[in-house]
Amino acid sequence: MLEKLEQLGQEALTALNGLSDSKALESWHIQYVGRKGLVTEMLRRVGELSKEERPIFGKRANEIKSELELAYQARETTIKVLEMEQSFAEGAIDVTLPGRPVRRGRLHPISQTMRRIYQIWAEMGFQVYRARDVETDEYNFQLLNFPPYHPAREMQDSFYVDDRSAPNEEMVVLRTHTSPGQIRAMRDYCPQPIRVILPGMCYRAEQVTARREVQFTQVEGLAVGPGIRMTDLKGTLTSFAQRMFGEGRPTRFRASYFPFTEPSAEMDVQCIICNGQGCRTCGYSGWLEILGCGMVHPIVLRNGGYDPEKFTGFAFGMGPERISMLKHGIEDIRYFWANDLRFLEQF
Repeated sequence: MLEKLEQLGQEALTALNGLSDSKALESWHIQYVGRKGLVTEMLRRVGELSKEERPIFGKRANEIKSELELAYQARETTIKVLEMEQSFAEGAIDVTLPGRPVRRGRLHPISQTMRRIYQIWAEMGFQVYRARDVETDEYNFQLLNFPPYHPAREMQDSFYVDDRSAPNEEMVVLRTHTSPGQIRAMRDYCPQPIRVILPGMCYRAEQVTARREVQFTQVEGLAVGPGIRMTDLKGTLTSFAQRMFGEGRPTRFRASYFPFTEPSAEMDVQCIICNGQGCRTCGYSGWLEILGCGMVHPIVLRNGGYDPEKFTGFAFGMGPERISMLKHGIEDIRYFWANDLRFLEQF
C-alpha cells in the first residue's frame, strides 16, 4: 500500500504541473486531496495495515498530502498570474480607465456652525468645558435659582427620566439647557477666574414648529472674575456677532428674564433671509433671536462657590440652529434633523 501511495503522489504532482486554468486546478484538488480525494481515501485505509506498518504509512501519507497542498498553492498563484496577463492581453481589463469616483463625506451644517463658534470663542480666550446630558433637578433647576414650583419652570417643559414622586433635588431629567454646566464649571475652577463655553444637546417637550424642536444644540458661555460688568457682556457678544455674521450686520439687545441672571437680556440679529423686512422664519419681526444672556445672579455665583461680593460674571446661551438658519437662509429648523440628503448635500 505504501508503494501505491508513492505512485499516487507522483501521479498527482505530474497532473498538477500540466494544469493551466483555475477550473482544472479546482477539479484536481477535489480528485486528490479533497475530503473524498484519492490521497485522503488511502489515509482512511490505514486500519487495514498491521500495527508495525501503520505509523510508517500514516506519517508518509501526511507528508505526501502536505507536499501536494503546498504544490497546489504554488500552482494556483502561477495560474492566477497567467490568467491576469491573458486578460490584460485580451483587453478584458483596461487599466487606463479612470477609477470610480469616491463620494466625499460632509460635516453636518450644525457641526460646521459649532466648529466656527468654537474657533471664534477660542480666539477670545474661552475654552471648551463638557458637561453631562442627563442632570439632576438640583443642577438643572435649583442651583440655578429655580426653586420648586417657581413659575419659570413652566418655560421649559422637561423630559424626566425617573419617577416624579422622588424628592425634587434627586429627580433625574434630560437637561433643558446647558446652564447646569455653569455650576459644574464654577465648582471645578473656583476660586480662579474662568472663561468657558459649554456646548451640547438639550431636550424640551415642545411643539415642533419651523422655529422649535424637541432636541437642539446649545452653546453656553460663562465668564467669572473680579470687576466684570454688563458692558463687558455687550461688547463681547457684539464682537462675536460681527465675527460670525460679518461686519455691519445689525444686532440689538432686549430686556428679558432668566432666573440665573440679573439683569437679563436677549440678543437678536437682523434676519438674513428677509433683511429685516419680515418673513415666516423671523415671525415677521425682521429679527431672529440667537442667544439669551445676562449677569450671573449672586445666588448662582454663591452656589458655584464664588463670593458675589468679590466676583461678578456674565453668561449667555446661544442656539447653533438659529445661527445656521441665519447664515444659510434656512427657513425651517426641522430640516436639520430630517436626514434628507437633498438638504444635507448642499453644505
